[in-house]
Amino acid sequence: MSDLALPIRTERLLLRQYRADDVDALHAYYSDPVVARYIPWEPWTREFTAEMVGKRIHHTSITGIGSRLAVVVEHRGEVVGDLILWPADETLSRGELGWAFHPSASGHGFATEAVRAFLGVAFEHCGMHRVIAQLNALNGASARLCERVGMVKEAHLRRDYWTKGVWADNVIYGLLAEEWQGR
Repeated sequence: MSDLALPIRTERLLLRQYRADDVDALHAYYSDPVVARYIPWEPWTREFTAEMVGKRIHHTSITGIGSRLAVVVEHRGEVVGDLILWPADETLSRGELGWAFHPSASGHGFATEAVRAFLGVAFEHCGMHRVIAQLNALNGASARLCERVGMVKEAHLRRDYWTKGVWADNVIYGLLAEEWQGR
């Protein structure tokens, strides 16, 4: 697979590779307890943010089971969120997608626009035949986002994983390449 040409431009957004100077912008929302509520980590410290940005700078392609493709989402030069795609198995034909957005970006359609563009990358550039998103069942905003981009709720697994001191329900949304065609 050829390297993905970044940045990706949508109608209003720029999806680009992480840079070292993204630490403050990402820390602004990953340190927020509201944002961290449904991700695997507690609110990020500045040091942890710098560590994660340092790793994600190198997440530029899907080449093997441990690879990642990560992008920062900008609107008018300001970071509003980020996305990450990784292979769900060794065939690289199934992927999993994750995201986080600054609360100030809510209600503007930025997440929908960015996730649609990234699904296009998964299906059209990476050649995946299936992409999933796994969510905490309490994360209604992400569930609505999945539905807006055409993903289908496929499973609700009760008390499926231990997170932040409690057993949480896991909801899985999926989209097949043939369902993506023509979007």
